[in-house]
Amino acid sequence: MVNLKKQKSLLPIDAVIMAGGKGERLRPLTDKTPKPLLPMNGKPIIDYVVGHIISYGIKDISITVNYLKEQIEEHFAEPVGDIKVKTVSEPRYLGTIGSIQYVQNLKNDTVVLMNSDAITDINLEDFYIHFKENDADISVAAIPYSISVPYGILELNGHDIKTVLEKPTYNYYANAGIYLIKRDLLNMIPKDQFFNATDFLELAISKKYKVIRFPLNGTWIDIGNPQEYQKAIELVKHLK
Repeated sequence: MVNLKKQKSLLPIDAVIMAGGKGERLRPLTDKTPKPLLPMNGKPIIDYVVGHIISYGIKDISITVNYLKEQIEEHFAEPVGDIKVKTVSEPRYLGTIGSIQYVQNLKNDTVVLMNSDAITDINLEDFYIHFKENDADISVAAIPYSISVPYGILELNGHDIKTVLEKPTYNYYANAGIYLIKRDLLNMIPKDQFFNATDFLELAISKKYKVIRFPLNGTWIDIGNPQEYQKAIELVKHLK
């Protein structure tokens, strides 16, 4: 029985959170504190991520740790509510997906992979339904991203100017670092090698797996520098 007052769904997926980075762009704040444990309005960044996952009824949660890992291990030594959050130590930094190979006993056929330092209100139920309806092997949450060029842009054919675009705007989708992955595909990750999520996506595409994008139209902020950290502190005041 799902208590919809406490959680939004009951999704049959495992969650893996990457929390091994050094947060170098946030130094000196991260000299003695791992970035996932930096405070935002009274609680650490990673607690917002974990709480969002739990709100969708996900009970199998693992966090891969490396830099100042003892602090994160201690933070999750006690259950979060009735959920035991597992911490998994990587022997060295293995990129943005390489450490997932050390997560044992995944229970479900689908895994959601997220970073520990991105604040988002992504609807994980919609994400999962879209993934299943499209019979995807991997789905990448993507945010709309526009670049406005403040100059006239020349389109050329050799030396010849074909046309002039006056101050054009280019629209793209940017990778939000949130993925739904069929568990079996994780076996493609090379053992004990540095391997980024982008390497994984390119490998899957080259092998003709179905890799789709899910448009993320809500809140998303990657806490990569002091300015984004301050922005996130203000942002979480307004998140439900």
